[in-house]
Amino acid sequence: MEGGQDNEEKPSQEEWPLEKAEVAVQQLYEFRDHYFEHNSTDKALLKNQETEEKLKETLNILDYVQACSEETAKCLFLRGKALNVMPHYDPMAQDALSKAVKMNPKLVEAWNCLGECYWKNGQVEAARNCFVGALNHEKNKVSLRNLSMVLRQIGKDQSEKVENIKVSVEKAKEAVQCDVKDGMSWYVLGNAYLSFFFCGSQSPQLIKQCMTAYSQAFKDPVARNNPDLYFNRAMAYKFQEEYKLAVCDFKQAEALDPAWTEPNDEKNKLLNILTKTLDLLEGKGKLKAKRLHSMVQSLSPSDLGPYGGGTYTSPSGQAVQLDLVPVSKLVPGVNPNKVTVGKVVGFVPMEDPVPYIFAMVDSENHCVPVTIYNMALGSGFAVGDSVAIPEPFCQETDFTENEQTFKFMSIRVDNPVVLVVNKKKLGPNRLAPSTLLVTTKSE
Repeated sequence: MEGGQDNEEKPSQEEWPLEKAEVAVQQLYEFRDHYFEHNSTDKALLKNQETEEKLKETLNILDYVQACSEETAKCLFLRGKALNVMPHYDPMAQDALSKAVKMNPKLVEAWNCLGECYWKNGQVEAARNCFVGALNHEKNKVSLRNLSMVLRQIGKDQSEKVENIKVSVEKAKEAVQCDVKDGMSWYVLGNAYLSFFFCGSQSPQLIKQCMTAYSQAFKDPVARNNPDLYFNRAMAYKFQEEYKLAVCDFKQAEALDPAWTEPNDEKNKLLNILTKTLDLLEGKGKLKAKRLHSMVQSLSPSDLGPYGGGTYTSPSGQAVQLDLVPVSKLVPGVNPNKVTVGKVVGFVPMEDPVPYIFAMVDSENHCVPVTIYNMALGSGFAVGDSVAIPEPFCQETDFTENEQTFKFMSIRVDNPVVLVVNKKKLGPNRLAPSTLLVTTKSE
């Protein structure tokens, strides 16, 4: 046994401190990334402070190592990586990492860290060059997912941005293939799908793939405790009108990073919209009873315009016979072979034009909100307009937040050109793609 041990290769005295430095930096990142596995969200405000204290301890170790190690490039890389652990840009981290890659251009992880430094400082092109440079030396998941993230921020015009987003999806897929258990790669892939969905190619399959990627990300404790993941999933839930789930995710994002105000702002904005929607429904646009009665009485099958007694060409290209029904006969989900019609009684005032929300009353005096996506700016309707909706897609909202209950059924319209307004079908000039915020705060 002893003879065998004597023959084993042992690290030289110079390598011991370098190994200690590598362990210290690794432990620093584990402390940050796994913080909420050992602490409740009540301590969220202390996370950065405690990480900074851990950073100081790590830097003390690195000072000792750098003084006795001949591997200057590796020492500079470890120092830069350690300094880069904080969410803000650190010029000293960039300086150390820049020197490290100049001394040893094959330090792939140093290129990745340097790219992240540039990204934090808003130097997107420089960040991309770093990740591409790292991939020229070695294919790795960190460079691929970071490149995916950066590509979504680059483009001189809309067509170039769309092409970059397509490439972004492919790079994120490659990152996942490198390590299918890495939740951060799945998270970046989810964001890439979400961006692709909102850049004009609004295929239901893409939003499904986005949510599937997010579900995979949640299996990883590091990704699961990333506030950005909750925020972006909340934005997707909001678009899908899964309002209860959106509010829950906004709250969790805020709990994980209380200093980040955007989740709370978005949550309050959403609740404000829902409150205004309820007020609009309950007051039926605050129209005088006589005018409201007159509007309801004026509704007739002629308001169906081209859909009256004729056929409707569905998105799949099929000719569909439509039956006129009141809102009370609609069910959650798609209502095939049905058409409903009503008079516009009011609108939900919103800072964000997506979606466009109005309320209408049908022949039974039932008031229902209608959310329209992809509506061109300035293409709204007027109170008193008649609106016919073929094969309406209905959703139910029912949850309580801050002691207020939000309960109503709504009609969702993803393509405004299927609508008939004042007996005429809307033209393609009313169509415009929706946009959505996909955060890259710490992607």
